[in-house]
Amino acid sequence: MHIKQIIIQGFKSYKEQTVIEPFSPGTNVIVGRNGSGKSNFFAAIRFVLSDAYTNMSREERQALLHEGSGSAVMSAYVEIIFDNTDKRFSEPGDEVVIRRTIGLKKDEYSVDKKVQTRADVLKILETAGFAKENPFYIVPQGRVAAITNMKENERLNLLKEIAGTNLYDDRRIQSLKIMAETNSKREKIDELLEYIKERLSELEEEKDELRDFQEKDRERRCLEYAHWHRLQETNNNTLEQIEEVRQGGAGATTKDRVQLQKTEKEIAALDHKFQELKQTLELLAIERRQLDEDRKDTARSQAKAELKLKDLDETRHSREKAQQQQEAELNEVRRRIQAAESELAKITPDYEKWKKEEEELAAARDLAATGRTRLLTKQTRSSQFRTKAERDAFLKSEIEETTMQLANQRANEMDAKEQVTLVENSIKQLEKEIQNIRDRLEGYGEDRSSIAEKLTKAQEAREHLLPVEQVAGNSLFHYVVDNEKTGTMLSEYLHKSYGGRVTFMPLEQLRPRQVKMPRASDAQPLINKIEFDPIYEKAFQQVFGRTIVCPNLSIASQYARTHGVDAITPEGDTTNKRGAMTGGFVDARRSRLEAVRRLEELRELYEQQLEDLDRIKKEDEILEQKITSANGEERKLDQQLRQFESGFDPLKVDLRTKQLQLERERRHLEDAKMRWAAIEKNLKEFDENLTAYRAEMASEFKKALSAAEERQLEEFGAEEHRLQMQLKEISKKRLELEGRKKSLETELRAHLRPQEDQLRSQAFENSATGGSGSFKDAQKELKKLKKAAAEVDRQLQENEEKTEGIAAEIAELEAHKAQKEQEQQELQKRIDQYQKKLEKNSQTKARLLQQAAEYAKNIRDLGILPEEAFGKLRKVNEALKKYKHINKKAFDQYNNFTTQREQLLKRRKELDTSQKSIEELIQHLDHAKDEAIERTFKQVSREFSTIFEKLVPAGHGRLVIQRKAAGSKNRNPEDSDEDGPSSAKGVESYSGVGISVSFNSKVMDEQQKIQQLSGGQKSLCALCLIFALQAAESSPFVIFDEVDANLDAQYRTAVAALLDSISKTQKTQFICTTFRPEIVLVADKCYGVTFHNKTSTIDCVPTEDALNFVEGQVSGK
Repeated sequence: MHIKQIIIQGFKSYKEQTVIEPFSPGTNVIVGRNGSGKSNFFAAIRFVLSDAYTNMSREERQALLHEGSGSAVMSAYVEIIFDNTDKRFSEPGDEVVIRRTIGLKKDEYSVDKKVQTRADVLKILETAGFAKENPFYIVPQGRVAAITNMKENERLNLLKEIAGTNLYDDRRIQSLKIMAETNSKREKIDELLEYIKERLSELEEEKDELRDFQEKDRERRCLEYAHWHRLQETNNNTLEQIEEVRQGGAGATTKDRVQLQKTEKEIAALDHKFQELKQTLELLAIERRQLDEDRKDTARSQAKAELKLKDLDETRHSREKAQQQQEAELNEVRRRIQAAESELAKITPDYEKWKKEEEELAAARDLAATGRTRLLTKQTRSSQFRTKAERDAFLKSEIEETTMQLANQRANEMDAKEQVTLVENSIKQLEKEIQNIRDRLEGYGEDRSSIAEKLTKAQEAREHLLPVEQVAGNSLFHYVVDNEKTGTMLSEYLHKSYGGRVTFMPLEQLRPRQVKMPRASDAQPLINKIEFDPIYEKAFQQVFGRTIVCPNLSIASQYARTHGVDAITPEGDTTNKRGAMTGGFVDARRSRLEAVRRLEELRELYEQQLEDLDRIKKEDEILEQKITSANGEERKLDQQLRQFESGFDPLKVDLRTKQLQLERERRHLEDAKMRWAAIEKNLKEFDENLTAYRAEMASEFKKALSAAEERQLEEFGAEEHRLQMQLKEISKKRLELEGRKKSLETELRAHLRPQEDQLRSQAFENSATGGSGSFKDAQKELKKLKKAAAEVDRQLQENEEKTEGIAAEIAELEAHKAQKEQEQQELQKRIDQYQKKLEKNSQTKARLLQQAAEYAKNIRDLGILPEEAFGKLRKVNEALKKYKHINKKAFDQYNNFTTQREQLLKRRKELDTSQKSIEELIQHLDHAKDEAIERTFKQVSREFSTIFEKLVPAGHGRLVIQRKAAGSKNRNPEDSDEDGPSSAKGVESYSGVGISVSFNSKVMDEQQKIQQLSGGQKSLCALCLIFALQAAESSPFVIFDEVDANLDAQYRTAVAALLDSISKTQKTQFICTTFRPEIVLVADKCYGVTFHNKTSTIDCVPTEDALNFVEGQVSGK
């Protein structure tokens, strides 16, 4: 078995997962710079296998996690893979994987990916040969120096630990603890036995008294029995008296019984009548509770209706207030628009005036500049041409070109004029269209609200036609009559005339129950959708009063369950409070309401066809016309409403489009006017140039300007300068007015006009959504609820009157009944008294007869007793009085204590046996401990001498037992491993273990103690002791961390050879770190540790690279 591979992740300097190449089962060497992570690698092995990292706090676990750049490491693990081909581990398989994972709140072990406890892992390691008592299979840095500096008593303790004496000590302590507990139990048992002994002696005396008591008691019972004959005569006399009383009282109760029966019949009659009245009163009380509940419901509904009406009124007022506010804002915006337009209208003429003046000054300046330029050009031409003919030819060509440009500019002028006219007409048309759109938008809200209200009223009746028909069912064909008498009379008439069966609804007998209707927008009472004559309200309440209309079946089912009402959808699907649902397709062509209406029309037509045929036809035609007109009006209103609904948004979009188009056209107009002005300017300039060319052509050819032309040139320059200064002043004023004008136009175009349109749209929307329909419905509902409350109050008044009358009658009956019940009680009391007396006498008689029979039997058994027997009885009773406090359980207690004493004696015997066994065990443990220490010392001492001679062939070394000072000095205080300890006290006389060595002599007298050696020699001795301890407790692998650091070169070579020898002969795996080349030379595999970016890595390297590294380290030092 050996370590095959190690995997580390997140542990100390190993951040990423580091999978180390499989180790050799022989010698493995790890090299690397200081701080590169070699010690962290050995710490990882100790983290899994040793006790170095146990019971760690949160901070200690945090210290083991990698700390570096990047994301924080929250957990780490070290996994060691063991080769198990020799099956030293009890686990199946050729490999055993032991992993330990640690986090801030986590620390767990796993074996072959199965979670195990730490104790289980330690047991597995111990079965594989990892002795807990000998931890020298892992030797970290400093362990060699620690052993070197050990005191002799510390080496002795180390030897005891390796020998396993701690186990013996633990068992001895446990045995002594058990023995102390046994002694304590024995003392308690002795105390109990002493108590039981005393109690048994007391019970012996109580047993004698109990025997005397039992004899006297038997005598007492015999004498008492003889006294019974005297009681027999007394019983006979009493029985005779009882019989006389019975015979005399039987006749006295007969009259009372007859009177009692008569009284009971009268009370029964009163009870019957009382029950009838009480039942009636209970029914009235139930009715009153129902009426009270109805009144509460009606009051709540009325309060809700009033609150709803108030909310609707407040909503209406708030809407009106919002409309007023919007109207105010709209008026303010319009005021601002008017002010801006007024200001714009005011400054526009001034702007046009300054602009025109600016244009005139610019034209005059340009004219002066043109004249000056023309004279300068003429002056230049005078020197340019030599003859008049050359000049005239040039001027002729200029005249032709100027004439052509002038014709083009005149054509452009015509186009510019036409363009300005078109744009001005377009602007006027757009302004007119925008005003029309605004007028339409302003009147849209009122028209839309009016049309929507008309359309709602037109559609209301038709919308609820199907629900009304489905709810009513066959009740549509019931006849409503004023009272039951009328209905009976009509039924008899139909029966006599064989007119069929008809159901009548007498209004006088109808009591429609008030139902608590839900008050919600999606649940409206169906009866509110029906128009009828108020005198038939009870009939309509009876049929439609429990039904609500909901938009769909799911909402209808919910209200039916929660409010206990029937619910129906506009499609005719119904549901009730029990959850039953009905519905489906309903053919509107087979409408019973329509059939009823048609039947009514036919019946009226049949009854009046003889005298009112023409009138009925005319009325029918009028009605049909009204229906047709109403349907047409409905369609017309619906169409208008859709048009308004669909046309409002396009109107707003069209308005915005027109406004944008108007702005574009105004900009085009300005551009066209500017182009027209530029063309006019060019025309004037071309005309002047043409006139000047012609005048110059007609003049004489001179080399210089004439005096008049020179004077004119100066005038043109002065005039151009003067006009330029005036133009600056005019342009400044024009720019100020132009800035203000553009600001006002921008304010109107970008803010005020859109704000006016938005407020106008909001005003329309408010007028469209507003309406008094809901407010009127709430008023109707409140009126109906007030009427229902008045009806409930009337019924309550009737109920109270009936209740008071019945209560008075019940009070009268109760008084009469109380009188009869009092007579009944007196009669019953006399009868009961006699009956009780009779029953008591009967019981007494039975008891006396039984006693008499018993006494007679006892007397017969005893015979005749003398008078002195009764005297003897008194004496016996007096004698028994002194045994009043006797313990009658003395025999039982005596037996119980006897049994307990036997059990305690048996337990005490067991404890004596146990104590003897424990004492023998302690003696055995002490002897075994001494043998283990002596055996371990001899083995370690022998291995120490052998290993020392291998490392130092010219020398000799041994371990020496140091003993405590004794009385006699005839024995050498130092005893080597060859001489076994012979002291009578055994290991108790040991005080320490010393080391005595010689490096250049085999003679024992020349040996030196370890305190006398150099540092390198001490390290060598410590290594010899470590190898000896490992040989005593063989381990499958050994881990050394720079154990050769303090050795001389010759000893390092010897240690390397020893490692190689042990590895090959004893099949022990070595994993070592070193900075020296000697162990590298004998290593089977070499590994290099590198450190980069605060992260360590381990890679397998060739032996040459490892040698180069350690040699470089040595030379660097």
